[in-house]
Amino acid sequence: MEKGIEFMKIAFSTSGHDLNAPVDTRFGRALKFLICDPETNEYSVIDNTQNLNAAQGAGIQSAETVARSGAKALVTGHCGPKAFRVLSAAGIKVYTVEGLTVAEALDRFRAGTLVEAVSADVEGHW
Repeated sequence: MEKGIEFMKIAFSTSGHDLNAPVDTRFGRALKFLICDPETNEYSVIDNTQNLNAAQGAGIQSAETVARSGAKALVTGHCGPKAFRVLSAAGIKVYTVEGLTVAEALDRFRAGTLVEAVSADVEGHW
């Protein structure tokens, strides 16, 4: 790898601490975000507790958290319209999955079998 080249980071909504954790069905109110480098499998976990019980704005705040992490893709269960707009504006591609662990979703991402979302798939305050 050439010096200075950084591979894309991928964010996953989750309730766990590692690659074996399930992908959370929620985005804005997910307990955590696992940020992974798909080339090295190195990852970090960002706590999202502050948005878990937010009265409003959880999706927007969570989208800003993911954007600050440097991720260029997000894998989650569902994404509402306001969060989707913020993510899109930040150049972050959104992929929705159900019933997968982070590791399974990561494998599908690498294989190119995840389908990029073109819009939100739930209403706000879901």
